[in-house]
Amino acid sequence: MDIFVGTLNFNAGEDTFIQMKKSLRCRGKFLDLSTPAIMAILNVTPDSFYDGGKINDKNSILTVAEAMLKEGADILDIGGQSTRPGASRISEIEEWDRIAPALIQIHKNFPDTIISVDTFYSEVAKKAIDEGASIVNDISAGEFDAKMFPFICASQTPYVMLHMQGSPENMQKNPQYDNVVLEVLNFFIKKVSHLRKMGLHDIIIDPGFGFGKNINHNYSLLKNLNHFQILNCPIMAGISRKSMVTKTLNVLPEDSLNGTTVLNSLALINGASILRVHDVKEAAEIKKIFLEYKKSN
Repeated sequence: MDIFVGTLNFNAGEDTFIQMKKSLRCRGKFLDLSTPAIMAILNVTPDSFYDGGKINDKNSILTVAEAMLKEGADILDIGGQSTRPGASRISEIEEWDRIAPALIQIHKNFPDTIISVDTFYSEVAKKAIDEGASIVNDISAGEFDAKMFPFICASQTPYVMLHMQGSPENMQKNPQYDNVVLEVLNFFIKKVSHLRKMGLHDIIIDPGFGFGKNINHNYSLLKNLNHFQILNCPIMAGISRKSMVTKTLNVLPEDSLNGTTVLNSLALINGASILRVHDVKEAAEIKKIFLEYKKSN
C-alpha cells in the first residue's frame, strides 16, 4: 500500500514514530487506554437518527448519565447537533444552548466523570472546557472552523478528529474513493503531523464510519483498521446502530443491537481503543470478553 509519508516527522528533529499513547490527560485525570474505553453517546438533540428527542430535561439527562456510568462508560460524549445524513447545520449559539444544561448538570453531579463535547465550533469547545468537559470530539477535523486547531493546541485538550467526505448535508450523496483505506489514512497522516507540529499529542482518530462512505467503504475501513495504528494514535470506532448494520441486515436502528455488537467486537480485534456507543452495558460485555480472549494462550 502506497502511503503519503512526506511529513511523518512527528517530533522535531526525529524521524521515528512516537510510542503509542496508552493514556490521555483529561483535566488532571488520566484515561487509561491500555484496555479499551467506552464512550457513551448522550445526544441532547431533537433529530438524531436513533435517539433524537429522548433526552430533553434535567431529570432524564441525569438519569441517563448515571445509568451509563454504572454500566461501564468511561467517557460521556454530549452532542447538541445532529450529524445524521442530510442534517442541516445549526448555529453555535443554538448548539451551546442545547449542550450547556446537560454539561453543567452532569459535571456538577458527577464531577469525576470524563466528559467529551461533540462539536466542530471552537467557541462551543471553549465554553464546554470552561464548564467541565475535557475532550473535544470534532467530526470535521478542524475543517469547519479554522480556530479549532489553535484552540485545541493552546489548551492542550485531548482531541478526537473524524474523517468525513463532504458535510452531513451531502456526505451520503454517492461518495467516491479510488482506495478508501489509503485516502482516509493519508488524510490522517497529514492532520496528525500538522497537530503534532503545533504541539498537540493527545490525538484520537475516528475513520468516520457512515460519514461520506457507502457500505463497502465502511467494511473496508473496518477490515483494515489495523493499518491506522501506523499513526500511533488511539483509534475510535463509531459504528453503533449505523447503516452499515441496518442496511446489511435490513433492520431498523432499534433492531440493530446484535449487528452492532458483532462489528464492535471486530473493531476491537482490528485495533480500536475506544468504542463510541449507544448501548453501554453491551459494550462493557464486549470489552470483558475481548480482554479474556486477548490474555488466553
